[in-house]
Amino acid sequence: MADYSFRDSEKKWQEYWESNQIFKSEVDSNKKKYYVLDMFPYPSGAGLHVGHPLGYIATDIVARYKRIKGYNVLHPMGFDSFGLPAEQYAVQTGQHPAITTEKNITRYKEQLRKIGFSFDWSKEVRTSDPAYYKWTQWIFIQLFHSWYNKQTDKASPISDLIKIFEKEGNANVKAVCDEDVTVFSQSDWNSFNEKQKEERLLAYRLTYLADTMVNWCPELGTVLANEEVKDGLSERGGYAVVRKKMSQWSMRITAYADRLLTGLDGLDWPEAMKEMQRNWIGKSLGAELEFEVVNSEKTKIKVFTTRVDTTFGVTYLSLAPEHELIPSLTTKEYQDAVDNYVTMAKNRSERDRMSDVKTVSGQFTGSYAINPFNGEKIPVWIADYVLSGYGTGAVMAVPSSDTRDFAFASNFKLPIIAVQEGEGTDITKEDFDPKKGTMINSGFLNGLTVKEAIKKAVEFVEEKGYGKGKVNYKMRDSIFSRQRYWGEPIPIYYKDGIARTINEADLPIVLPEIEEYKPTESGDPPLGRAKDFTYAPTGSLERYPIELNTMPGWAGSSWYFLRYMDPNNETILVDKEAEKYWNQVDLYIGGSEHATGHLLYSRFWNKFLFDLGVVTSDEPFKKLINQGMIQGRSNFVYRINGTAKYVSCKQKLGYETTEMHVDVNIVDNDILDIEAFKAWRPDLAEAEFITEPDGTYLCGHEVEKMSKSKYNVVNPDDVVEKYGADTLRMYEMFLGPLEQFKPWNTNGIDGVSKFIKKLWKLFHNEKGDFQIENSAPSREEFKILHQTIKKVEEDVERYSFNTSVSTFMICVNKLTELKSNKRQILEDLLIILSPYAPHITEELWSLCGHMESITKSNFPQWKEEYLTESDFEYPVSINGKMRVKLNLPLSLSKEEIEKRVLESDIVQKWLEGKNPKKVIVVPNKIVNLVI
Repeated sequence: MADYSFRDSEKKWQEYWESNQIFKSEVDSNKKKYYVLDMFPYPSGAGLHVGHPLGYIATDIVARYKRIKGYNVLHPMGFDSFGLPAEQYAVQTGQHPAITTEKNITRYKEQLRKIGFSFDWSKEVRTSDPAYYKWTQWIFIQLFHSWYNKQTDKASPISDLIKIFEKEGNANVKAVCDEDVTVFSQSDWNSFNEKQKEERLLAYRLTYLADTMVNWCPELGTVLANEEVKDGLSERGGYAVVRKKMSQWSMRITAYADRLLTGLDGLDWPEAMKEMQRNWIGKSLGAELEFEVVNSEKTKIKVFTTRVDTTFGVTYLSLAPEHELIPSLTTKEYQDAVDNYVTMAKNRSERDRMSDVKTVSGQFTGSYAINPFNGEKIPVWIADYVLSGYGTGAVMAVPSSDTRDFAFASNFKLPIIAVQEGEGTDITKEDFDPKKGTMINSGFLNGLTVKEAIKKAVEFVEEKGYGKGKVNYKMRDSIFSRQRYWGEPIPIYYKDGIARTINEADLPIVLPEIEEYKPTESGDPPLGRAKDFTYAPTGSLERYPIELNTMPGWAGSSWYFLRYMDPNNETILVDKEAEKYWNQVDLYIGGSEHATGHLLYSRFWNKFLFDLGVVTSDEPFKKLINQGMIQGRSNFVYRINGTAKYVSCKQKLGYETTEMHVDVNIVDNDILDIEAFKAWRPDLAEAEFITEPDGTYLCGHEVEKMSKSKYNVVNPDDVVEKYGADTLRMYEMFLGPLEQFKPWNTNGIDGVSKFIKKLWKLFHNEKGDFQIENSAPSREEFKILHQTIKKVEEDVERYSFNTSVSTFMICVNKLTELKSNKRQILEDLLIILSPYAPHITEELWSLCGHMESITKSNFPQWKEEYLTESDFEYPVSINGKMRVKLNLPLSLSKEEIEKRVLESDIVQKWLEGKNPKKVIVVPNKIVNLVI
């Protein structure tokens, strides 16, 4: 038989797995379940590069391993197929986003199939499929018809709230709701008209319509989330982003803030990931304080602070550029300056303002407020380091104990320390250092510890009516509207100016066909171009306009893990028995960049569905691993400035050169293919070269992020074509620990390729014919096998895949040295290797005579008896120099060891006929002879 033909074998087994639905999974209460999942991919036009499959290979190894361990494995794949790139392409070309998306998905699936993943494709879902987003719309409707009851600490039907209002009004309702809810009585409620009632209910609904400051990108024609904006530009496209107030749908994720926070403690997630979510949620215990404005009896500035004990040290107030009181606080002489500053400052995204600790900018409003603790008059400023989304959008500045307040006060020559009348002016900043306990010059709080002072200050504030103790969260409600076409339609229609939900029986509301995919001339979202985007409720002769905004990208990806459990159910989101069986995702692998987006939103929606009884687990993902990035190995050529001549890396000394990225696919082991380089681009056709003495052109190299702009992208299709899928799979695992960043170097793949060839040869004789023996293996062969079984099992259970690959290599090398071809050894080796290299192991398993797939086999049990050493290799030294090693049974006594050593021909040769004066035996260590 010829050498292993990986191309034929891989194609054959991929077709076999698919045609026989080997990886299809159904609910089976007689078997233990294991649900392993990759984060939902967006099918981009660029397809996969070798960095993308890293996490997929890891989950596939675990899925295949658990399957041969006897588990019923759910390992699905689908596509987060709504997305801005497809829409932007549609705007530019007029091609429907669905066409682009379908083409990209086809490309992705082709690439994924070539790598041999054990996905259950019968459960594939796509967020852009109406059959799928029908249920995304259904979730939105449930949120709209729910409120968060603080007494039960869960979501409840809005109908229950209405009953309370009808009986007693809202004075005693404990709910998560808008800050500015007005109190009304039973009679007030019953006297309200329908519109007035709906306006008040919106303050309680878990999804609601409100005027909100948003990141608006005119070029993209849509609102962007904070995480989609960087340095005032859209992360995708680099377009200018401005802050503006718009009427938007929002999700009241803040209702679940405390549960999202406490729920992290029980999750097996990376601590860094959990800390990111804790910081994003940002729970703070403190007080909300009111500062009266000078010459204004009614105007009060609300401030949230975690250190109410430092109020004596307040020297000014600073407001966010978006603060609603700025117009009324700005005096005439400062009007122009304030307008200019606000325009500049509020157009910086909150993320940029949070991360910028160096820039100090601000503007005085002309107004003053009164410090309630000491009656001092303090100026009111605007500062972009204050965020409208945190607390009240106003900060009481204590420069003596806060770095940013100190920098701001220093820059604008404001007081650093507040000094009360009659006190000395020689107080230093150190006297106000909160690390030293409470500060002097703090009136009735002097002499107390920080903890005692905070408690007493809160009591004082509440007693005097200056404010109240409060729990605050940095996290804000999630804006849910996008001014795009390619997204889920929001199931809302408008009648008499009131937002109403589409009847569930009429879902889904499908995206209408439109001729252009950009906003209308009047500024409406693209859906405003639809000829008849209206809705007629059952029994109505009239039609009403449907919401023109669509849902954000995170909507469909916030619950997809549930749909995989029961993807074709047309009557409910997920069958109760299926959900109860599959329950949580046991292993979830994806990037850490999703910490404060997808993962937070998914937990929010899952908790809401748990409150509704749709799911039986409060958390969706039990175990989470963030895979590291595979970085590219870039190559460079060096153009001599002002010429078309390129000098080799080691010859460039003495030349003024410009470094230029070159396509790594025309470089082999840092040697440039000169002819391929000249053909790479038209402007390089006449290029000249100064080479190394041997005539080669040596490129420079550097490890960078893999990207098209750096020409260092390696297509997995090319690697599979040249080396095979099994080699790609094992090499990606071999690069290093799953969680770490590691550079890709195609030159290093040869070692894994040789391993695959060596494995094949174990099953074939020197003539190339398949040949294995049924004779009993030696103890040494059993020892090698069982050491490998034990190590691989431990490695997979702790997700240490790189060490498993090394273990397989050692095992095959040892068996090759022993010329082992025993069936009892090799078949077990194939089983434990199959999760890593599924194609070659299937091929060899079949050659061994098995009619069923290796995926139907059982993972072998390692036995302690083969791991326990029966012999010890004693180093034998003569006069302190080690001369020989003797393998002796561990059961021998000191006397028997001495006797065996002296009987050795090699030892006698070194003794030269002399009798040793002394023999020192240290059992299980060494034998030393002195002559």
